[in-house]
Amino acid sequence: MKIFIAADHAGFARKEKLKDFLAKSGYEIEDLGANELNQDDDYPDYGLKLGEKVVDSQVLGILVCGNGQGVCIAANKVQGIRAVSAFTIEMAKTTRLDDDANVLCLPGRFLSDQEVEEIVATWLETEFSKADRHQRRIEKITNYER
Repeated sequence: MKIFIAADHAGFARKEKLKDFLAKSGYEIEDLGANELNQDDDYPDYGLKLGEKVVDSQVLGILVCGNGQGVCIAANKVQGIRAVSAFTIEMAKTTRLDDDANVLCLPGRFLSDQEVEEIVATWLETEFSKADRHQRRIEKITNYER
């Protein structure tokens, strides 16, 4: 499975560690930046770029910034993106199971490496339930976006 990943300066170190974890777990990673640490970069650049790639290719994406929220806001501006932040395994699971989230947004500053790895693994391994009530809710969002 292919995964898009991107981060600003505040998530750069976490992204680099996460790439190693994903590669060891058998995922193909396409890194959309930042390609080097630049304290002056801006999270919307990465959130929007990744969101567009996810919509175009129907591949899941992971974004990282300082608190995980800025990239989430930016990605959600792209039509078709359902970006979520998850700070626990349970949150990660339900965002896929119930909400069919296609972008996971993580903090670079507030979770341990182990927590991030467990959250990411759970999120990637969880399938959308396709329950009628969840499909209905997602369809309402999709219709609003149109």
